[in-house]
Amino acid sequence: MMKRVTWFVGGVAAGVAGAGYAKKKVKEAASNVAPAQVAKSAVTKARAKTRDIADAVREGRAVMNQHEDELHAKREGRLESLEDHVEPGDKVFVDGQPVDSGRVIVMRQRGR
Repeated sequence: MMKRVTWFVGGVAAGVAGAGYAKKKVKEAASNVAPAQVAKSAVTKARAKTRDIADAVREGRAVMNQHEDELHAKREGRLESLEDHVEPGDKVFVDGQPVDSGRVIVMRQRGR
């Protein structure tokens, strides 16, 4: 008899705890889909995408300006490949890392 009472009380306690947990989760889910929360989430995502687009445009402009400077230097004869100045078998390092000498470009300042 005592075992049955113990199991019954344990089951009631587990049921009450489970119902309380479920009620809490349902309230949280309902608050997350409330119109104010959905709007707030949409605004946050839109701002993040706007920043991403602005960063991409800035990066594109920087690359464009760099490429334009290289083209001007090439046209003015200020652009040389390092490959023209190294002997076969020589190693070229940039920031301590070995690189192919054909990938290194030397751009001289104007007036030199």
